[in-house]
Parts: sequence; structure tokens; C-alpha cells
Amino acid sequence: MTETRDPVTGPETAAAVLRRIAPSALLPALVYEIGNGAIAPIIALVALAEGASTAVAGLMLSMLGIGRILGDVPAARLADRLGDRRAMVCASTVTAAGLAVCWAVPSIVALALALLVIGACNATFYLARQTYISDVVSIELRARALSTLAGSHRIGLFIGPFLGAAAIAVWGTRAAFGVAILSTVATGVLLLLVPDQEHAGDRPPAHRGGGSTTAMYRAHQQLFWTLGLAVLAVGAVRAARQTVLPLWAEHIGLDAATTSLVFGVANAVDMSLFYPSGHVMDRLGRLAVAVPSMTLLGVGMMLLPLSHDALLLGVIAVVMSIGNGIGSGIMMTLGADAAPARGRTTFLAIWRLLSDSGNALGPLVPAAVAATATLAVGVSVTGLLGLAAAAGLARWVPRHSTYATPAMVRAHHATIRRGG
Repeated sequence: MTETRDPVTGPETAAAVLRRIAPSALLPALVYEIGNGAIAPIIALVALAEGASTAVAGLMLSMLGIGRILGDVPAARLADRLGDRRAMVCASTVTAAGLAVCWAVPSIVALALALLVIGACNATFYLARQTYISDVVSIELRARALSTLAGSHRIGLFIGPFLGAAAIAVWGTRAAFGVAILSTVATGVLLLLVPDQEHAGDRPPAHRGGGSTTAMYRAHQQLFWTLGLAVLAVGAVRAARQTVLPLWAEHIGLDAATTSLVFGVANAVDMSLFYPSGHVMDRLGRLAVAVPSMTLLGVGMMLLPLSHDALLLGVIAVVMSIGNGIGSGIMMTLGADAAPARGRTTFLAIWRLLSDSGNALGPLVPAAVAATATLAVGVSVTGLLGLAAAAGLARWVPRHSTYATPAMVRAHHATIRRGG
């Protein structure tokens, strides 16, 4: 088991680090995501039941993403003012209130506004938990901690729909909002009961606040227009994957049950890879995961139009899930690597804004190309974007992360040993 040495507390294993941050970060993240998973399948259904058109129901699905984009930058100020753990408590509380509106108020306008607020709260929660782990875990174990955080996110989203379905079977469609309320309230209680962790002793503490978002952007403009664009492309390709798989399944005539089975197997593969991903990043550098992840996603998308039956579609879906799974936590890890000590939260807010913008734009890429050509061409173009993202990461990650390659990892370990 890998050890890291804190100058104050001595050596700490990866398992010990994960146990230490589980009550204050990993478990709350999992429980919080159960709520998001519970409501994801029923947002459009609730809108349709209130008389919305199909187009408006589709717009409701995008409200959470739009809310996240709108909330990314303000989230930094809130986290700096309240502290990461208290910001997560605040986000959980307001999310519960927004979910109560979704559950109790039969109005499309109320649903849309509540989903925007919930999306903004998600931005606060995600930013605060990333900054928190970046501060309390040593650099040597950062990737494992953040990839495990990403794994907690995936597990919560996986469990949520099942709990939501059980509630719906007994109390009706809107009962899924009740499941989400319970999960967010439980998250807030968990965060209130656990103490803050001490800052990692292998570097100076991050300086909170002290600069505007505009000043941070100007100071790191070159990074955001190089590595930041690669991050945006990564978010776009990952989000598009969730769209193109069901679209292509429908295109080749698969029924809903078969499509769901393909998704289930692929998601199981995805969830199983989060810890190995972090282990490889910590031992061999960030590029050992970042480039293969996007290459597999890109190649998988380009192969997707060649599938004409459930078996081949399933194989390609698994390949894409391997690519997505081994990339668990990579964007959060690269953001933590590149973030300056002064104004770290503000930097990460801009970083997340790029990633969230990619997530929002991703499904539009194959749709826009398909509107002028064919779905196969749209999927292939999205695959090319994945390969472009891999090339961008290969070029720019070494410039902004001191943990990019095996040689950089060895050099960092040697520095730590000399310092110890």
C-alpha cells in the first residue's frame, strides 16, 4: 500500500486517507447524488403531466445543467466566505427546499425555477467538495481521493433511480422528489455532525479569496485557452456519450429493454474503475489515464456507426465505458494540480465552468451535425472531438501539472524524500 508522509502526523496510507475523508466528503457526496439520481428519470415526465410540450419537457431536463453553469462562479465566493463544509451544508439545505417546490407546486414555471436553483446548489456542492479534498489530502494521494469522490458520485447516481422507482410504485411519480429531499437532508446532517479535517501538511495552506474572477482569468488566460479548452472538449464528449448511445440503439431498432440492459452493463463497468484510475494517476502520472481515457471514448464513438445489433453495440458501449471509467476524477485532479494557492477556489470555479459548459454543449454536437448530415456522421464527428481532446491533454497537461508523467512523479517523490 502506498504511503505518504505528512510532516506533522507521519506516514499515512491511501486506505487511511480514504477512511479519514469518508465521513466528511465521500459519504455525503454519495448520499447527495442519490437525490440527483432519483429525480433524473422523472423531470420530463412531471413536466409532461403538467401539460408541457415535448420540447418544453426537454428544456426542463437542461435546467439543472444551466443552473450549474450560472452557479459555478458565485459558488466560489460562497465557499470562500463560509468554508467548504458549511457551503455544502447550505447547498444541501437550499436543494431540499427546491425539491419541495418541485414536489408540491403544480406549475411548469415553478419547476423550471426550482431546477435552476437546484443546479446552482449542485455547482456549490461540487466545487466545495473538490476544494475540500484538494486541501486536506496530500498531493501524492490526490488522484486516488478525487477518483474515489468521482466513484461516490457514480454510485449515488446509480442507486438513486432504483430508490426513486420504489417510491413511485407506492406513492406516484412525484414521490421521487421525496426520496431526493430525504437524501439531501441526510447529506446536510452528515456534514453537520463531522468535524473539518486538518489541511495537508505537504504544502502551504491555500489562500482564500483575495481576487476577482476576472483577475483570476487574466492571470491564467493562456492556461484557460489551452488546457481549459481541452477540458471543455472532455466534458462535451462525456456528455454526448449519454446521448448518442440511446439514439443509435433506437436507430438500429433495439427495444427499450435491450437498450436499458446495454446501459446497465456499461455503467457497471464504468463504476468499477474509479479506484484503479486514481492509483494509476498517482503512480504513473495524469497522462497515463487522461490520454487513454479520451482515446477510447473517441474511438468508441467513431466505431458506433458500425454496430447493427445489440451484441456489437454492447461491446462498443463497454469500450466507451472503460474510457469514461478510467478517467474518473481526472478533470478534478488536473484542476487541483493547476490551481494556484492564492485564490484556488476562484480558479476551480472557472475550471468547473469550462467543464460544465462542455457538458451542456456535448449533446448538441451530434444533434447539430445530424441535422445537416446523418446521425452516423454526427456521432463520428463527436468521436473526432474526443481524439482532439486527447491530443490537447497530451500537449498541455505537462505544462500545468507537476504530476503529468512518470518522470515528474519520480521527481516529486524525490523532492518529498529530500524534504523529509
